[in-house]
Amino acid sequence: MSQAGTSNPEYVNSRVRARRAALFNEEDYRKLVRMGTGEIARYMEETEYEAEMNSLGSRHKGVDLIEYTLNENLAKHFDQLLDWAEGTLYTQIANYLRKFDAWNAKTAIRGVYSGADTDEISTDFIRAGEFGDTVLDQMAAAGSVEEVVELLTGTFFEEGLEAAYEEFDEQGVLVPLENAIDKTFYENLLDGINTTIVDRNTPDGLYLDVLQAEIDFRNIRNALRLSRTGTDLNPDEYYIEGGKLFEEGQLRQLVGNFEEFVDYIRESTYGDELSSALSDLNEAESLIQFEHALDSALLEYSDALSYTYPVSICSALSYILAKEREIENIRAIARGREVGLTVEEVEEELVVT
Repeated sequence: MSQAGTSNPEYVNSRVRARRAALFNEEDYRKLVRMGTGEIARYMEETEYEAEMNSLGSRHKGVDLIEYTLNENLAKHFDQLLDWAEGTLYTQIANYLRKFDAWNAKTAIRGVYSGADTDEISTDFIRAGEFGDTVLDQMAAAGSVEEVVELLTGTFFEEGLEAAYEEFDEQGVLVPLENAIDKTFYENLLDGINTTIVDRNTPDGLYLDVLQAEIDFRNIRNALRLSRTGTDLNPDEYYIEGGKLFEEGQLRQLVGNFEEFVDYIRESTYGDELSSALSDLNEAESLIQFEHALDSALLEYSDALSYTYPVSICSALSYILAKEREIENIRAIARGREVGLTVEEVEEELVVT
């Protein structure tokens, strides 16, 4: 289908419900974390990953086979989601799927910076955004970070990367580039949307709710990282506009006082969803578990909206988040088992709602 015509959320949501039913559940993950990579691959052959496992099995083995299967399956499902959608719904979903262009741009930059070979970088690409194979292959084969940035000229990441590359060139760290990519993606998501909508029980209002929650959670994640590490980096440079939890300039004050920042989140509209995670945060040795809690809370929030307002984009976005999380969970299990992590260590890497 295409951008032409009116939106068709009822049709898309009926197709999405069937896809949600096929996602892995806790029982699947309990089995997978106790398997070796070969057993994981065989298990996946008996699931909806069968077609990709069979088509790729002659060219790849072990973790590589699982990686390629996951990425190809994800791209297939999201391409089909776009095929089903029409009108405004198509445009909104397509804009949201640009998150994988952001992922791929950061993957290429990190890979080239660390000296990874072309195949390693290409394996980590998720070909579900707007970038075509030619651009992705060129980025994977780039000889320098500067060359990757040049390849992104003409994309909607160009403007933010221009200034960020100067910082990278001076400091030699990737943070400015990665931050510029994330900010560009999230802030462009809200282009054309009335952010002053009072009645949120409308298609645009619900779309805005989900996007603002994701931006808020990204700001929370970035701010807590800065707060816990005691870095001198300016929090304002990591602030993403468009959420409803923070105002520009507010993060600088909150990051300076960790307890005040945690209290601020606890008293916010997301306080209930994050209450347990916030209680554990002070005792945690790292932010990993809290960040997993953020991911889980966003999944639950989008699910709640999709069930409450089924005739909206919320069901499609909730499915995208859930499918993306399944891919990340399976990847974490396969990689963890490949390097010999224990069952308990692998389970700590999973986000299961």
